[in-house]
Amino acid sequence: MRPRDLLARHQELWRGATRHPFLDGVREGTLPRRAFERWLVQDYLFVREGLAFQARLLARAPRRDQRLLIGGLVALEEELGWFEEQARRRNLDLDARPHPANAAYCGFLAGLEGEPYAAALAALWALERAYLEAWRGAAPGHPEYREFVEHWTTPEFADYVSGLEGAAEAALGEAGEGARGRAEEAFVGVARFERGFWEMALEGTEENGGRVG
Repeated sequence: MRPRDLLARHQELWRGATRHPFLDGVREGTLPRRAFERWLVQDYLFVREGLAFQARLLARAPRRDQRLLIGGLVALEEELGWFEEQARRRNLDLDARPHPANAAYCGFLAGLEGEPYAAALAALWALERAYLEAWRGAAPGHPEYREFVEHWTTPEFADYVSGLEGAAEAALGEAGEGARGRAEEAFVGVARFERGFWEMALEGTEENGGRVG
């Protein structure tokens, strides 16, 4: 089983993870700033948990994958700094409470520590691939959001996603049937949580985080 086999088997689910009215609004300029800032705060909280998830994954990675995963960790740490700068510019409170959809997704990532390495790596590839595809679909982005679209569609990020796909393919090729089944379940979980994350941003409730003052 290859990562792309998962995309082929779950096309409709994947479409829901990577195409959404939130992204249409980013592209067309119809997304309210409040909704985008709510999402931005929640994504920052998710990236913090993603850093911990990838650190745990690195600890059990085979030697061949270590450089790739270390590079991903460095990029995530830099991403957190970039989020913090955006928050200062926009007067956003990054100490907001995680939305239940965000908390559930983070809990899902934490639970992957108990799954086979191939399954956890496939999940990492899926979430990064979903992110890249989603923001590519929002390109070029309305001028208000174009900086963000460009930031999340760089060639460097695309190369990282490609590297994860190759690593996941190798891991799945070595995995037993049970681990491959768990990898498919993890892929499906990521796709569902990704769609839920976009949905969360459009709810409009105050507890989702956002502007202060």
